[in-house]
Amino acid sequence: MRIRIVDAFTDRPFAGNPAGVLLLDAFPDDDRLQRVALEVNHAETAFAHRLPEGGDADWALRWFTPATEVAMCGHATLATAHVMHTTGAHEGPVRFATRSGVLVATPLEDGSITLDFPTAPLTPVEAPAGVAEALGAEPHAVLDTGRDLGDLLIEVSDEKTVHGLTPDHKALAAHSERGIIATARAEDPTRGYDYVSRCFFPNVGIDEDPVTGSAHTALAPFWSGRLGRPDLTGLQASPRSGRVRTELRGERTLLSGRAVTVIDGELLA
Repeated sequence: MRIRIVDAFTDRPFAGNPAGVLLLDAFPDDDRLQRVALEVNHAETAFAHRLPEGGDADWALRWFTPATEVAMCGHATLATAHVMHTTGAHEGPVRFATRSGVLVATPLEDGSITLDFPTAPLTPVEAPAGVAEALGAEPHAVLDTGRDLGDLLIEVSDEKTVHGLTPDHKALAAHSERGIIATARAEDPTRGYDYVSRCFFPNVGIDEDPVTGSAHTALAPFWSGRLGRPDLTGLQASPRSGRVRTELRGERTLLSGRAVTVIDGELLA
């Protein structure tokens, strides 16, 4: 198996969110996929194989964390599309058949790639008892992001608070299916982003995800509603950091960013 490591939602190596990408002839058994993902040990490893022509999708795509398979992953989808377009495995828009339906990745002339994902349904909820202590900040608003994401979206007071979070990951695990998205309005929008976020996913083996495309399907409608614009840019303020351009289109959200291949090798085992 040929394996590549790609940094997604960044235009430079050693930033953004790294993902393993393997283009296969067919999927091996699930145990093998999980073992490979554990060996890669990044937030997600993507596995894809080509589908017969004439169907609704061009490639089948699955994503695994080191601990489990997930229903949706933005950065590993971006990484997979980047590998396909830079190696000639696929030209033009690519349709992926996934557990979250058909997702389309379109290369743009500026070198970035746009993903077409379902918009997360947001439902305001009461802050669960103990979540403020686990996160280390008082929630200003709490929203459920629906079954596909399985996160709680928590708005905190300001950008400085987001940067300074040091959550109790074990305690956070009790409050959602996947994890917590913490967010706040940008302190200075002239820096090129409209809001900040950090994502903590202890329930799928990821204490903090560097840059989370899927989380922006919830962040986009939340901040578009607050700021009154469909087109925004989010900064995910993890130590590696990365930016995601979002465009809200009703039930769909477009996520755009760049990617860089940093390792290209062969899986021997």
